[in-house]
Amino acid sequence: MLTDIQKKFYDDEGYLLVEDVLSEDQLNQINKITNDLIDKSRNINKSNDVYDLEEGHSYSSPRLTRIKQPHQVNKFFWDIIKESKIENILKDLLGKNISLKTSKLNTKYPDGGSAIEWHQDWVFYPHTNDDVLALGLMLNDVDHDNGPLMVIPRSHKGPVLSHENEEGLFCGAINPKDPNFNMNKAVTLTGRAGSMSIHHARTLHGSAANNSEKNRLILFYECNSADAWPLVGTGVYLKQSSPVDLWKQMQSQMLCGNVCLTPRMTSVPIRLPLPPPPDYGSIFKTQKTGKAKSAF
Repeated sequence: MLTDIQKKFYDDEGYLLVEDVLSEDQLNQINKITNDLIDKSRNINKSNDVYDLEEGHSYSSPRLTRIKQPHQVNKFFWDIIKESKIENILKDLLGKNISLKTSKLNTKYPDGGSAIEWHQDWVFYPHTNDDVLALGLMLNDVDHDNGPLMVIPRSHKGPVLSHENEEGLFCGAINPKDPNFNMNKAVTLTGRAGSMSIHHARTLHGSAANNSEKNRLILFYECNSADAWPLVGTGVYLKQSSPVDLWKQMQSQMLCGNVCLTPRMTSVPIRLPLPPPPDYGSIFKTQKTGKAKSAF
């Protein structure tokens, strides 16, 4: 459970850091599963439905950008939400009906794991209202050297910035010279293993490359209040065209509570992630093929 002070801080600042979300046993188990998945990637030579590979990936030196949808790869990644403090924290911020849209385990390998340029998640998946957030569960200690998440406080109350390149294509990142962006205001979210960051979908955030000698493993869950529906045209989450399959998908994404059939509409700023870059497969590929400009 979050305190009233923590909830107000999140509402005002657009982010929050919570310590000791997992027990020691839970942390050990989730790291074992993660390390096993990384080890299995040694036998993969190109990105697939589970792994996004970094340049230079090999059997002897596995280099991943992420493990895709880990909650679909191993049930433990779904169960840990309910068996730890995570579900109650989500209820404090989003209410009793909550949908999990996606998960990803970003694995910045030592001495070079790629930066993620500054962006707002909201432009990737705008909804009918902005009760949408991302959780970042730290599976190992995160410090200033291994590519921690950085956020701009209160940016969730500001405009949705352009994420287009000079050619007008969506590139999944802002222009660092945007007058509404000031990196000097950035807050770095570091913490020991088992801590968790929370950031609003409209909060500006990014992370530098991993320049340390250790991995940086953060498990991200992207969640929303069930009455926040993704907008048609984003092509991100509600992928099923058949009403029967769509209903099954919506039910399968419910973390707690019930599917909402009456979307709540609020006056929120919207930018659609179009026209797309050459490769829209992940934020890494979107930013690379979209020729995003770096702030790092």
